[in-house]
Formats: sequence, structure tokens, C-alpha cells
Amino acid sequence: MLESKALWKSNRQQEIECDIDLPISNVTKDLLLQRGIRDTNTAKKFLSPSLEDLHDPFLFSDMKKVKDRVERAIEANERILVFGDYDADGVTSTTLLVESLREKGAVVDFYIPNRFTEGYGPNEAAFRQAKDAGVSLILTVDTGIAAVDEAKVAKDLDMDLIITDHHEQQEILPDAYAIIHPKLCEDYPFDELAGVGVAFKVAHALLGTLPKHFLELAAIGTVADLVPLKDENRVMVAHGLQFLTSSQRPGIQMLKEVCGITGEVSEENIGFGIGPRLNAVGRLQDASLAVELLLERDIDQAREFAAQVQQLNQKRQQLVTEIANEAKKMIQEQEMEQDAVLVVAKKDWNPGVLGIVASRLGNMYHKPAIVLGIDSEKGEAKGSARSIDAFNLFENCMEIKHLFIAFGGHSQAAGMTVGVDKIDELRTAINKLANDKLTEADFQPVLSIDQKVELEDISLETIKEIEQLAPFGMANPKPLFQIDEQTPSEIRLIGSKENHLKMNFQRESVSLDAIGFGMGDLFPKIAPQSALSLVGELGINEWNGRKKLQIMLKDVKVNEWQLFDFRGLKHVAKQIKGLDMKEHVGLYFGDSTLVEPWAFEQFSCVHIDEWQEHEWDKVSGLWLLDLPSSLQELSDVLSQIKPKNIYAYFKTNQQNFFSQVPTRSHFKTFYGMMMKRGKLDLNQEKNSFAKSRGWSLDFLDFIIKVFLELQFVKIEDRVLHYVTKPAKRDLTESATYQLKLSQIEVEKTLYFSTYKELKNWIDGHIQVSQLKEEVIHGL
Repeated sequence: MLESKALWKSNRQQEIECDIDLPISNVTKDLLLQRGIRDTNTAKKFLSPSLEDLHDPFLFSDMKKVKDRVERAIEANERILVFGDYDADGVTSTTLLVESLREKGAVVDFYIPNRFTEGYGPNEAAFRQAKDAGVSLILTVDTGIAAVDEAKVAKDLDMDLIITDHHEQQEILPDAYAIIHPKLCEDYPFDELAGVGVAFKVAHALLGTLPKHFLELAAIGTVADLVPLKDENRVMVAHGLQFLTSSQRPGIQMLKEVCGITGEVSEENIGFGIGPRLNAVGRLQDASLAVELLLERDIDQAREFAAQVQQLNQKRQQLVTEIANEAKKMIQEQEMEQDAVLVVAKKDWNPGVLGIVASRLGNMYHKPAIVLGIDSEKGEAKGSARSIDAFNLFENCMEIKHLFIAFGGHSQAAGMTVGVDKIDELRTAINKLANDKLTEADFQPVLSIDQKVELEDISLETIKEIEQLAPFGMANPKPLFQIDEQTPSEIRLIGSKENHLKMNFQRESVSLDAIGFGMGDLFPKIAPQSALSLVGELGINEWNGRKKLQIMLKDVKVNEWQLFDFRGLKHVAKQIKGLDMKEHVGLYFGDSTLVEPWAFEQFSCVHIDEWQEHEWDKVSGLWLLDLPSSLQELSDVLSQIKPKNIYAYFKTNQQNFFSQVPTRSHFKTFYGMMMKRGKLDLNQEKNSFAKSRGWSLDFLDFIIKVFLELQFVKIEDRVLHYVTKPAKRDLTESATYQLKLSQIEVEKTLYFSTYKELKNWIDGHIQVSQLKEEVIHGL
């Protein structure tokens, strides 16, 4: 048995009316239903996102006011400042709005606060600096909805402030000239735009036509900011990916080059390549470099900028690994594993990467995590938090907002500053909230499975049709499929560090490769002949023009007990490298000196005479180290315990075996010889007699021993004598004969049997145990 790491939950909804009349498979129709799409028109829009489905930007109540103010500024040659944020959404938002204003002929510059010296969002010093530079109009992008004090500063300085943002509003709205925010406008039909999506709507209004050339920027910021890929977001990303594929923007061309992106650009290329690199700049230094890269028109200068961005990303990766390891060690040493919310803080941790560290800790422990870097001089700790689905970070942190110097974010991610003297109080308060609201089930990771499929139903055509649901992301995740009870034809470790798992499954004409990145630890936990259940993402792997079916594994389980067959194998210790032996027990039947030394080193070993004294409830792995004297001996054990896995080793001295018991004909031949000769000198004649019959000495010794027990012969001074007129007795009356029959049966059943035969035999005796239990409890 192998338990799944996550809870498998089916998304499939039963008995829902479906009115989708399109030439698509039932698999795709079912996936559309799970995404709330039930009619043909909605399905067409989803499968074929059209730019015509983008909403009118003037549905924002303040949009005309914004356009008029900007146009007045352009006519009056006023200086305009675009105030952005330092993440990928903020960087692309800034680039998009700066370029759209320049197209309008505006005198415009941009400003992004330094994460380390200024923190998140607008600040008074930056506004005063802008005033000194002659700025009279500020437009924020991807920030500003919490800038209540800064809005007052702008008004006092006689600067108009236009806020465009998408973050959660707080109790008081800033007193700004205008606010463009999808969640604050009842007339706007879609409230899940990213910051760059809001900036795109402003650009559309300012330019008067749909700015298709900005869709590539909109796609990057939207995917990177993890907003739901539905409605306008889906349209912008679907078309933006096409523009990214053929981008003429030097900055994006060079970004694709350092990311190793060739061919069609996918949402995964943004999520794992372009987005993290743009984010890396603001995590380690001033994010202006990222904006300059995207704005740059000279290819050589863009290449230089991209190289700097790549170096920063590599440094960011190193920092994340170091801090995550330190945080994990801190959690273990301070015994925080049982906390509902992990709160860790340390001096000089770089605040720019703590969001990624919090995400890693959250994935590792499946708990909300707050990671803070302490600034001893200021007496403050600044950092980030990431959460699980069941715990809304924004709402819960707002309940204890008095503990924060600054706070902002979403339900699943947040940034904060807290006094060093308040860290312990924060840990206590946030854990109390979580303990009061969450159950044990909330901390278990969940895999939402879209469909169960049979192996033979998977084809290239099916997968291509499923890919029509792309781009995938938030609110439209890549579908997860479950495949049950499949035995791999191949299972092995791959990768330079052998930390990835690869399996292959065959059924009729279907061949499916299963790849589990980072799942190499499962290799010693899966018996090659076990029937597995898999959950993963179906796809097509194309290499050298050849296309193969593939499933990227998310989880694996085996529902029944497993048999690991190590019979006759040498170096078993190498085979089980990496296997946790804490709950394993070895059972042996003979002399302990015959048991391999490695067994005693790996786990506790119990002799058959003492097996009933052992606590078997906590045993997950049972090792059968040698052969029992009878099948009943092993059957008695199996009928009382229920291990999840059984490891058949059965060390034997095969030189003492022979393949069969001598037949009655063999006994008759020897008896006739003794009648005729009357005696046999065991010192002088035994070897020649055995050789003449083609028997081994063991074979002959067994016959002699049986005859001695039955008193058909007797022995005096190493000479065997025939007993005249012996009592009539059957061979089965010999204890030696019976013992050998039993040994042969044990050897045949447990050692020389096939894997399937041994599995069936053990399974039958375990089933006896379960049947007895059912009878007892069911009376």
C-alpha cells in the first residue's frame, strides 16, 4: 500500500443540464461544465477567445474624467509621472502606461519605489520629489488604493492623483482626483483584472482604439499576478501569447532568449520563465531595470539589460534556497511544526525574496506561512505571507491589524511590516485565529480531479482537444485526470541526481509515459508489479518529430498491500536505499546467525517464537527473512497482522535443496537392492551405488534415513543391513519423509513460485484475517 500525499477530490458534477452543441468530445464538454460553462454561446467564447469580447473601458465611472485630465495635461505640456510597483504586474503596467502616454505625445516619466528603502506603494518623499521635478499629474498603476495619507500629500502639493489599482480596498478610500478600480465600479462587468489589465483599459480609453500591441505586456502581468484567467483576462492572455510568440519588442526578445523560450510562447513560459525574472529585479534592487528592459528599442542595449536581469534571477534563486533551509531548520529546532500558521523571522533576511520562501514553506507543510526579515536598527521586521485555500490572509490579518505597522494584500498572499517586539504576539494571535477557524482536514493538500479516464481512451486527438481550454491558470487550472489500477511496464529513476520518477504503462495499442519530477523518493516504495492509481496532467511530449502520450504526475497511490520480491537478490540494502524503515519489522524462523547482518541494522527483527509479543499495529512493512518450517507457521502470522507492505527475502541455503522427494519407484529400487545384497557398506559402497543410479548423496541419505525410521534396515558399524520380514508400514509414517514433504511445499509455494503465485497465496491468508474480523464485528 502507498498512501497518496494529497486528498483526491472529484470535481465532476452529476446531473447538470448541458446545452453545448459543438463538435467536441464528452470529455471536453464535461471539463467546460466544471468551469461553469453550460451553453453553446458561452462555450464558443471560452474555446475561441475574441478581442470583441473585451468590455468598453468607459464603463468605469471615472474613465472619461481620467481621459479628459490626461489630455489637458498633454495640451498644457504638463509633466506626468507613472507611479508603479516592483513586481512583474507593476513593471508591465508601468511600461504599458508610459508607452501609451508617449504615443499621445505626453511628457512622461516613471517611478517605482525601492522595496528596501521605501516599501510598497506611494510615499510622501517620492511625491515631494516629483513636485520638485515639476510633476503636476501622477497616475498610479497596480498600487495606490491604500494610499490615503499620500493622496492628502498630493492634494496639498497641488498635484492631481489618479489611482489605477486592483488590490483589496481598505476601510478608507484615498481622496484622489479619480480612481479606476474594477472592484469599486458597479457598472464594470468584470472585477478580476490584474494591475496591467486595468492599465490596458486606461490605455484603450486614452488612445481611442484597442491597443493590440500592448497585449503581450498585458499577458505577462496577468499570468504573473495569478489572477483568474477568465473573461477579459482569458482574452488578453490568449491573444497576448500570440503577440509574445512573434514579438518585435527587443526587451521581450532578449527575455525569451535568456529563458530559452523558442517556438510558441505558453502561459507556463510566463509563469516559470519571464515572470520570475522580471520579479527578481525588484526583489533584489531597484525595479527600474525591468522597466528599462521592456521599454528599450535598441537590441544590443536590451541584450545587456536582459543579461543583468538573468544574473539577478540566479542570485535570487540562491538566496531563496539558503533562507528556506534556514527557515526549515528554525521550524524544527523551535518545534513549530504543530503550529497552525508558521511565523519565522531572522535578522538580515532579504525581504525581496521572502514571499517565495513563504510559498515554499506553505507547500512543504501545507500551512499558512509568514516569513519576516528583521532590521535591528529600525526595530522592524518586514516580509511576506502565503496561505492555504481555507485561510483568508487578508481578512484574518485585518482582524489583528493593530499589530502591523503596514499591511496589504490578497486572500492568499500579503506583505507586512511589524515591530520586532510584536512578532511573538503576532504568532500567538494569528495561530489563535487559525485554530479557531480551521479543521484538521483544512491542512491536507487537495487535488481537484476533473475526470477519471481509462488508459485505452487516451489519444493524441483527445489531448489536443483538451488543450483548447488553454491558456490555463487561476480559475482555469490545467485539468487533472485520474487513471486507476494500472501496472507499470517500466519504472525507473531519471535525472542527473536520479530524483525524478519515470514509468510507462501499456494497454492494447496505447503507451503512456508518466513523469514525476521530484518524486524519486517514491521509487523504493512502489513494487514494480503493483497496480497504481495516478493523478496528473495529460500532455504530448514531442522529440525529434515523434509524439508520445504523457502524464505529468501530481500524486500516486496503491490501494492494496504490496509485495516486494527480493528472493534470490544480492545487495538488497542498495535496493531499499532511501526507504524509511521506522515502521518496518523483520520476521525470521530459523537461527538468528543465518539472518543477513544488514537486516538487524535496518530494523528490529523478531523470531517466530516471539512474534505474538510484538506490537504489530504500528508496523507498515513486514520482512520475511527466511523460510518457515511449514506454511501453517507463516499463515498463523499473516492471519493476525495486516502490514501495508510485505518484503519477501527468504534467504536460503540452496545447496541443501533438491527439486523433488524420491518417488516410490526410487524407494523400491533401493529396497530391492538391499533384499538382494543384504547389506551396504556406507564407507566403501555408498558413493559408487549413488553414482551408478545417478543419485546425489543427499538423495540417497534421505532414502536411507526414511528406511531406518520405518525399520526396513538397520545400521551397525557404518554398515547398513536389510531387516528380514519387517512390519508393513507406509512411507508417510516416516517423520523425515513428512518433514521433507512439508519443506518441499514451503519451498515450492514461497521460494520457487512466480510473483503472482506468491502474491495470491499471501493475499489469501491476509483475506482470512479480514474475514475473521468481519465475522467477529458483524456477529
